[in-house]
Amino acid sequence: MKTEIIKTEYDHAADLIRAGKLVAVPTETVYGLAGNGMDVDAVEQIYEVKGRPAVKPLSLMVPGAEAIEQVCVNVPKAAYTLAERFWPGPLTIVLESAEQVPEIVRAGGTTVGLRCPDHPATLALLRCAGVPFAAPSANPSGEPSPKTAGQVLNYFDGKIAAVVDGGPCGIGTESTIVDLSKTPYRILRQGALPEVEIWDALVKQMRIVGVTGGSGCGKTTFLQALEKHGAMVLDCDEVYHELLKTSKTMLDAIDARFPGVVEQGVLQIKNLGKIVFHDEQALEDLNTITHRYITGEIQRRLREHAKNGGKAAAIDAIALIESGAGELCDTIIGVTAPREARIERLLKREGVTRAYAESRIDAQKPNEWFAEHCDRIIENNHTLEAFEQQCEKLSMEVLE
Repeated sequence: MKTEIIKTEYDHAADLIRAGKLVAVPTETVYGLAGNGMDVDAVEQIYEVKGRPAVKPLSLMVPGAEAIEQVCVNVPKAAYTLAERFWPGPLTIVLESAEQVPEIVRAGGTTVGLRCPDHPATLALLRCAGVPFAAPSANPSGEPSPKTAGQVLNYFDGKIAAVVDGGPCGIGTESTIVDLSKTPYRILRQGALPEVEIWDALVKQMRIVGVTGGSGCGKTTFLQALEKHGAMVLDCDEVYHELLKTSKTMLDAIDARFPGVVEQGVLQIKNLGKIVFHDEQALEDLNTITHRYITGEIQRRLREHAKNGGKAAAIDAIALIESGAGELCDTIIGVTAPREARIERLLKREGVTRAYAESRIDAQKPNEWFAEHCDRIIENNHTLEAFEQQCEKLSMEVLE
């Protein structure tokens, strides 16, 4: 058999694939050895020509997200999010396979990987052929993946029907493989697409609600309503106190700016307070340090939530907007309440003196500031029952 070199005759290449022949095709990463992924005989040829172990499943090349439901079932929204963001591109998405995908493609398993290559020739060929391609890299197992048509011929001249010469591949590294068939989602192979970009894309498709307001305003009641409707609640104050115990880098940064306030790995809060509460610039410097680490930890937790299929989150912070964490949110809700009601709540909840409660509230932003800077305001100026009803209604609205 003579291996053809095909430049632009995609109709001919499509005919070969539909007839059960093997055709090497270019992608943005490496050349792939393509056959009709729904044809058992063609797939058997791929395993034979490559010397690929039968226990290793094959991925399917598809022309776009519209093909996902043709070969997969129980597809999570995350798959379409990643396809929209990264396809065509170097990402293989593993999903639960439909029954019509041959068992040999799945190597006896229940999942199948899908890949949409970012190369005009192969995309045109996929659309022309009308079938998904089983297409591992076009090299004998264990050999370097080919980046040119010539390298493919060096491996398989006379063993496959044709090579579509699309020029040299630009990346030269295999696609990243992410498994979305079950939670937690996970990376099976780190390739050309960085892992963090995948998780950040899933975070962006989540509904993230920012919640802010002064002490004693009733944020907890609203957060409980959001949590009831599926949102993961992230309390920035709790995150900060956890970081004081776990983040040596944050403590080192604080100690570098305020020498001596960290003793044997423990922040001496009173010593730090004596410095920052009487020096506006020092307080601003402290907030700059802590906000950076808190926001980084919030982002890490959002990624973990996304890996577990999370669809919504709420970020709670008095300084949500000033810290920059509000930039992670789709919408910011300010919770406000009359001054006297807030004082009474602090007295009851924390057992502090009235003078302390008043000074604490007076040191925070007024209700008018939140009204100006938040997307929406929920006022806690009625009975607890009425406020809970407001929270329930608004939580459903913002999480839609």
